[in-house]
Amino acid sequence: MTQTLFPQTSTDIEKASRIYTELRRTRPAAKRDLKNYVKVFLGIDVPDKSICPEHSSPMDYLWHSFSADTIVAPNSRYKRPANADAVIWANRAGGKTELAAVATLLDCIFKPNCQVRILGGSGEQATRMYEYLTGFLNNGLENLLAGPALKTKCRFANGSAVEVLTQSPTSVRGQHIQKLRCDELELFNEDVFAAAKFTTQSTQNITAAMELISTMHRPYGLMQKVVSAAPHLGTPVFKWCIWEVIEKCTDRKCSQCPLWDDCQGRAKAANGYLKIDDCITQMRRASRAGWEAEMLCKRPSRENVVFAQFDPDIHIRPVDYDPNLPLYRALDFGFVNPFVCLWIQVDADGLVRVIDEYVRSRATIDVHADEIKTRTPVSEEQVAATFCDPAGKSVNDVTGTSAVRELRTLGITVRSRRSGILEGIELVRRTVRSGSGQSTLLISPRCSRLIEAMQCYHYPHSPTAAGELPLKDGIYDHPIDALRYFFINYNHPAKTTTRRY
Repeated sequence: MTQTLFPQTSTDIEKASRIYTELRRTRPAAKRDLKNYVKVFLGIDVPDKSICPEHSSPMDYLWHSFSADTIVAPNSRYKRPANADAVIWANRAGGKTELAAVATLLDCIFKPNCQVRILGGSGEQATRMYEYLTGFLNNGLENLLAGPALKTKCRFANGSAVEVLTQSPTSVRGQHIQKLRCDELELFNEDVFAAAKFTTQSTQNITAAMELISTMHRPYGLMQKVVSAAPHLGTPVFKWCIWEVIEKCTDRKCSQCPLWDDCQGRAKAANGYLKIDDCITQMRRASRAGWEAEMLCKRPSRENVVFAQFDPDIHIRPVDYDPNLPLYRALDFGFVNPFVCLWIQVDADGLVRVIDEYVRSRATIDVHADEIKTRTPVSEEQVAATFCDPAGKSVNDVTGTSAVRELRTLGITVRSRRSGILEGIELVRRTVRSGSGQSTLLISPRCSRLIEAMQCYHYPHSPTAAGELPLKDGIYDHPIDALRYFFINYNHPAKTTTRRY
């Protein structure tokens, strides 16, 4: 007797159709259920393996986004998070935009009255996510809408809605929504991004979320800033690269594969969708810096960075105060922009060791002086020299005195020498890497702001910007300025004058 695997009667077909429809409207209760739901009803098999250390899988992001609004049973110990923000840093062709569209659809289907907005780095980028969304609706989900899907927005019968916003502060301001997805953050106007931060509000059943999605193209762009700030804000970063989304390698000899130097066998454990041959082609087309930034998510391209030769693996190392070496300090003055002090020693081989930093905004000179004295491991008399910005000699119209004079009154003697910015930059570059390829600069991990500045201090993007001067952005230039003042003064000792009486 032959056993049939499919329903044969109209009743069986109707029953199977009802079950299928019911499953499509059943909220996934676990991560595995969510993966299966997206695979069955949207036709997307979301990769769920993290291959590289400290990376996430795309499925980790999707589950975070969906589960933040888990229905809480009465008397449950589960507490919904205060916010569901997330940073998604992934490679080109890593499925970021499509996956965010899936998250948007799930929000609208399973979270009644959820208001979602899509904000792209360009109108084209925002429209691309929305087009993914409307394409998913064609998989038998059209009946969930309250009307036809329009060009830039659609509404659902359960009160949820999606709308595409334009890249302008006017478009963003006035929005009071639950979910905001910012795609290609690296391309955002900073004023628009600042306005977007105030748009999300939680409701009783839906947790507010702002998701920031991008590849990191530049070491000083918006994406770098939000990734750096994320640990301090408690915001999770979901990072994946080519190895989390490449197809499983089953029939290739590693020794003959062009990807081997980067892959090291990772693709053998992968379960993604990117074709290996396509990845090989893209690697051959790209520069090494572009490949590492766009596909490996190692570090962004540094073509516009002032100290492109700075390498954390070479120049960052634990280094402490050595009582056998002279101790120097270098200051850059600021109030709204940060005041910076660096503690520096140079050994007999000429190795410059930056052992500590102090960076603070909106404090007076007396506060800075107290902190400098407290952090200095020797008495003021034992400090070899304290170098500063020559502008510190200028008299303030309000106080009637200068920063240099105030410091001297507080027991800190400083000296300065006028120089050009490019002269100081060249001296710093020489220690980062000399013409012979040697490095004579070490920075302690304690100096986080200086380390960030060494990697992000950059030239203006505008081709009309005058000269060769780096951008004074008020963030990265101040630690670099303090370092410049050290080199300018250290390499040009104060002249000693002999007088006869």
